[in-house]
Amino acid sequence: MRAIDITEQHPMVDESTDALEAAKLMASRSLPGLVIRGDGKHPYTVLPASQVLRFVIPTYVQENPALARVYDEKASDLMATKLAGRTVGEVMPPRRELAEIPRVNDDDTLLEVCAVMASFHSPIVVVGHGEQIVGTITIRRLLEVLFPDAGPDSEQAPA
Repeated sequence: MRAIDITEQHPMVDESTDALEAAKLMASRSLPGLVIRGDGKHPYTVLPASQVLRFVIPTYVQENPALARVYDEKASDLMATKLAGRTVGEVMPPRRELAEIPRVNDDDTLLEVCAVMASFHSPIVVVGHGEQIVGTITIRRLLEVLFPDAGPDSEQAPA
């Protein structure tokens, strides 16, 4: 099986996209992250959903998760407001800190896809055909193909 066989369409956002809308897009579509396009409209990085949390959780709580206990539920509910009025570009790390785009070719094997995804620690890889982007592969889709008997009706993991 080749990368093109499991490629899906995945939304891409620009740096100018509203950060709260981008987070809502991830939530509503159960996306593991977003592909970010630059000025030339070409994707240049993947922003994993876990990284969005870095921008809504105070740094001191990230450094010491036990401090999260001092926040009540109302304060937790207000975390998303930190994204309001900000763009994706404003909440992303500086470009110099970003990894290049995790990319595979449409004729790459699934092992090659796994290797790129693992080496980039990315839940999404972009699939290209020459210079053209033809879609993406998410970790969810890759695992579905690699482990087809692991659906909701399969046996539960041992306790």
